[in-house]
Amino acid sequence: MNFPSNIFNSHSKQDGDFFLGITDILGFKPKKLEIYKKAFLHRSVNRKDKKGNPMNYERLEFLGDSMLGTIISKHLYDQVPEGDEGYLTKMRSKIVSRDHLNELGKDLNLIKFVESRIPKTHFGDNIHGNVFEALVGAIYLDRGYKYCEKFIHARVIVPYVDIEQLEGKVISYKSLIIEWCQKQKKTFNFNIYEDTGNDELKHFAVKLIIGNKVVAKARGTSKKKAEERASKRAFFALQDRIG
Repeated sequence: MNFPSNIFNSHSKQDGDFFLGITDILGFKPKKLEIYKKAFLHRSVNRKDKKGNPMNYERLEFLGDSMLGTIISKHLYDQVPEGDEGYLTKMRSKIVSRDHLNELGKDLNLIKFVESRIPKTHFGDNIHGNVFEALVGAIYLDRGYKYCEKFIHARVIVPYVDIEQLEGKVISYKSLIIEWCQKQKKTFNFNIYEDTGNDELKHFAVKLIIGNKVVAKARGTSKKKAEERASKRAFFALQDRIG
């Protein structure tokens, strides 16, 4: 493999290692290494550019999210000509869901490149998906749309996008339970109750009540996670009736 001239002489060994690692993930050579460095810069580092603007991956994450959505939309448009707008939107949501993006980031072990003042063990799962999107944004700024499309095709579409499997994949059990309750004209409520666990990290406890019956309970590090887990348990408990 031919590397840019003087890459190892003009940059530190750390830059050289980063270049090699990123090249291996991308499948092509980056031109502007600084853009990719920013894709892994956590806001806790509190770094600023020459104009005093904050430097971290969040703006690249915003850009990458848009590029990922556009390229996945184009792929679905081409591959499913019979799909209407609602179908295509739902399928895209399954591919670019937060859980799926977190899986992608983990599979590529992107967290090893993150520069932060916070110990990496303290990050939640979303850090993996965040830096994946930031990396997509960096590719777009460095090499343009075609290379961005090439990367997403190789790293997302080929290994993970199976239309038939995606059609049966549940994005949100909570949404599914709510939709079922509304169709069946059943009342439902997610009740937060006191969590007596001894976990170091604060947890929330949730009871899912359908009608007058507690159908499922769950705990999570956020109300949203607890409600989703309770909904998933309720789904499997009521699967015969939900169909």
